Amino acid sequence: MTFSIVARSADGESWGVAVASKFLAVGSAVPAAVAGVGAIATQASANVAYKGLALAHLDDGATASVALQVLLEEDEGRDHRQVGIVDVDGNAASHTGEACLDWAGSVIGDGYAIQGNILTGSEVVEAMEAAWLDSSPEAPLAHRLLEALAAGDAAGGDSRGRQSAALLVVQDEAGYGGLDDIAVDLRVDDHAEPIVELSRLLGLSDLYLTASTEEEKVPITPDLEAELEGLATALGHRDFASWVGSENYEMRVAEDGSWIDVRILEFIRDTEADR
Repeated sequence: MTFSIVARSADGESWGVAVASKFLAVGSAVPAAVAGVGAIATQASANVAYKGLALAHLDDGATASVALQVLLEEDEGRDHRQVGIVDVDGNAASHTGEACLDWAGSVIGDGYAIQGNILTGSEVVEAMEAAWLDSSPEAPLAHRLLEALAAGDAAGGDSRGRQSAALLVVQDEAGYGGLDDIAVDLRVDDHAEPIVELSRLLGLSDLYLTASTEEEKVPITPDLEAELEGLATALGHRDFASWVGSENYEMRVAEDGSWIDVRILEFIRDTEADR
C-alpha cells in the first residue's frame, strides 16, 4: 500500500528513506535507519519487527542481501511482505512477495532500493529511479529522496490516492546540537497533498534544524554584536541570546557568539525594519 526509496548518499555519509501511501501515518511503520549501519523500508503487509532485526544484522556486518535473506527465512508471512534495504557500503536489496497486491515490484541499483505495491503501474518506480539518477549526487540526501518520491507520485503513485508521507535521514552527529544521528525526521500523517506538505516541512527543517555551512557564517565583530544586541532589545527581548532562543535559531548562531548565519542576520534586521 506504499511506495518508497531507501538510499545512501554518494559520499557514503548519510542513509535515508522517503515513503508515501494511502495509509494513515506511514512514517510510523515503514522507515528505519541508523548512521553507519544502513536503512530499511518495510511495507505491504508490513512486518515492523523487520526494522530492528535488519539493522541489527547490518550492524553485525551482514550485507543488505544477506540481512534480507535472513529476515525472509524466519518469516512465514514473507509472501505478503515488501522490503527495501541499503547497507553501510551502499549495497541494496529488495523483496516483493508473491501475495503483494498489484501493481507491486521494485528496482535496485548502486546505493538505492525503490519499491511499491498497489501502485498505478511500473511507471511509478521507474519514474522514481529516473529522478534519483538524474539528481545531483552532491545534493543533500533528503532533497534527492524527496525528489524521487515526488516523481513517483506524479507518475501515478498509490492507485488508491494520497494520505501520508515521511522522510528519514541519518548521519553521524547531524541531529539537534550534534548529539544524535537524526538529520531529518519529518512526517505528514494525514493530508490531501502529503508530499507537497513534506516538501514545505523540509524547507523549515533546513532552516531550523540544519547547521550552517562555513559559507553561511558571518563573523560577529564588536560592531555587529552591538547592533544585534540593540535589535534584540528593540524587539522586546532581554538580549540577543534570548532572541535566538525564543525564535529557535540555536543551530544558526554560534553558541560562543562568534558567528551568525547570514539568513538569520537578514531576518532580525528585516523584523526590526518592519516594526
